[in-house]
Amino acid sequence: MKMCALPSLVAVLLATAGPVVAADDAPFAAPPGRAALQPGDETFGMTAGDRPAALRDVAFDQRLDEQVPRDVRLRDESGREVRLGDYLTDKPVILSLAYFSCPMLCPLHQQGLASSLKPLGFGAGRDFTVLTVSFDPRDTPEVAREKKREVLERYGRDGAVHGWHFLTGDAAELERLTRAVGFRYQYDEKRGEYAHPSGIVLLTADGRVSRYLFGIEFSPRDLRLGLVETAERKIGSVVDQALLFCFHYDPAMGRYSAVALNAVRIGGALTVLAMVVLIGGALLRETSRRRAARHGISA
Repeated sequence: MKMCALPSLVAVLLATAGPVVAADDAPFAAPPGRAALQPGDETFGMTAGDRPAALRDVAFDQRLDEQVPRDVRLRDESGREVRLGDYLTDKPVILSLAYFSCPMLCPLHQQGLASSLKPLGFGAGRDFTVLTVSFDPRDTPEVAREKKREVLERYGRDGAVHGWHFLTGDAAELERLTRAVGFRYQYDEKRGEYAHPSGIVLLTADGRVSRYLFGIEFSPRDLRLGLVETAERKIGSVVDQALLFCFHYDPAMGRYSAVALNAVRIGGALTVLAMVVLIGGALLRETSRRRAARHGISA
């Protein structure tokens, strides 16, 4: 997670930490008198009470399989009113929540996402859709249009202009969306900045929360596997299916981790297959030699 008002080193460490898995129905506040456990507490040996006050209610609460509200009203880069459901068609969706006046990590996150997506064989607009939604109701379509230009320049893939959208909206509509995906953030009145987590949410074509990936940049492998699973394996190659057998999504860490037993199984199967091929080849050669000997032909 990150807080733009904190020193950059602390913010980067928090942004790359793991998620909070919570079932709190009030995602914008901890229970009265108790600091909420946040990403990175265990990693850095901290308790919830050790965190800065402004970060105690900032986290991603995982809402796997939650249906996002399709009727959330937003505005695209041209200022046209759209609904979230307009982008939930036949492709998986990468949802990135940010705000466009963020002075520190939001730009790094957006550029990091573009760099992480660039190596994939999949393409925005063709195989998936990306929605970068500002949770700051002060952001305007004009600013969104400029941010889109900057990020797509980094992404550098044909067709992305129709597959990567930068959206803004009113406070009530944005709150509906952020609550649905468990995105908790706070506004610092003194600095005029937000404290918020960093990561992306993968949505199925019908708008269900499928996966969370956390941090500023993302492993292309995790992105690829997440998209394949979120698309219900309608995209991807035979290699992707094999990788999904060896790597399973770990919701506690927000990434794909190797499954040792499955890897051993595949290794064993490949070993048996290699032995069958070798033995079969030897038998075929021996049969050919015997036939040649019966017909008086030198093998």
